[in-house]
Amino acid sequence: MTPALAQANNGNWQTAHRWARLLRPAYRVRLAEQWDGGDEALLIALHARRSAASVAAWRAAHPARPVLLVMTGTDLYRDIAGDAAAQRSLVLADALVVLNELGPRQLPQALRAKAQVVLQSCAARAPQAHTRRHLRALMVGHLRDEKDPRCYWRAARRLAGRADIRLDHIGAALDPALGEEAAALAATQANFRWLGGLAHEAVRRRIQAAHVLVHASRMEGGAHVVIEAIRSGTPVLASRIDGNLGLLGEGYEGLFEPGDDAGLATLLAQARDDADMLARLTAQLAPRAALFAPEAERATLRRLVGALLSSPSSP
Repeated sequence: MTPALAQANNGNWQTAHRWARLLRPAYRVRLAEQWDGGDEALLIALHARRSAASVAAWRAAHPARPVLLVMTGTDLYRDIAGDAAAQRSLVLADALVVLNELGPRQLPQALRAKAQVVLQSCAARAPQAHTRRHLRALMVGHLRDEKDPRCYWRAARRLAGRADIRLDHIGAALDPALGEEAAALAATQANFRWLGGLAHEAVRRRIQAAHVLVHASRMEGGAHVVIEAIRSGTPVLASRIDGNLGLLGEGYEGLFEPGDDAGLATLLAQARDDADMLARLTAQLAPRAALFAPEAERATLRRLVGALLSSPSSP
C-alpha cells in the first residue's frame, strides 16, 4: 500500500511498483493508495504518517496478521519525532523497514529490534566516456523544500563565470514558486538548465552522461537517484545526512554540509580542476554497487516477507 500511485511519479510509487515486481510471482500483490478492507495476508505500508489510517484499520480488522511498515524519508527523519499518528504506526507494525544502513539509529531505542534494512536496487549500466571540454553536473529531484534545490541553485550562481562547468536540474515544479525561481535562473545564466520533469528512462540516460550527480536533500530515506548513479558508475556529491551516508558509506569523500552552497560549489570546482577527483570518488563507490543489485533487494525482501507470513503478528 502506497500513499502515491503512478501519477505521482515519486519515490513512494517507484518503491511500491518495484517491490510488487520483485515479490511476484512468489506472492500475489495488489497496489492501493489506502487499505480498503481486503482479505490479504500481509499489509506493506509506505510512510508512517500518510499510511497511519490504513495501518490502524488493518490492525483492528486483522489483529493476528502482520504489518510491514516502510520508512520512506520524511516520516523517519521528521514525522516520528512529533506526529502521534506516525508514532502509533511504529508501535502497530511488526517490522520497520529503513532504506539506508544508518536508518535504524533514527528510530526510538525500544523499537529498533523491529528494524530491517532493505537497500533499494536498479539495473547496472555501463559507465560512459565523457568529454574533457567541460564538467556536466546533474541534480535530479522534484522541486520541493526537502530536496533543497536552492542550495544547488546558489552553488550554480557561484559558478556563473565557469563556462567549463555546466549544471542541469531535472525535476517537476511541485512547488510553483520554486519552478519560477528555476526558470528565472535558467533564463539568466548560460551554464544552468532546468529540464523539468522527465520520463524515468530519460533520467537514467542523463545520469549516465553526467560527470557527477548532485544530491542536496535536507532529509532522505534512501534516494533512488543516488543508487542509480552508483549503479551507472557516476560519482556523487551529496549533503552529509544519514540518508545519503547510509548509501554512499560513512567514509565517502564527496560530501558537503546540508545547505552549504559554498561547499558544494567548491566540490564542483574541484571535480573540474582536480584531474583525479572523479576517479577517486568512482573508486570509493564501486565496491558498494553490488549492494544495490536487484537480486540482493529481491532476496532481502522475500526473506523478510516470508518470515512475517510464517509467524503470528505481535504488535
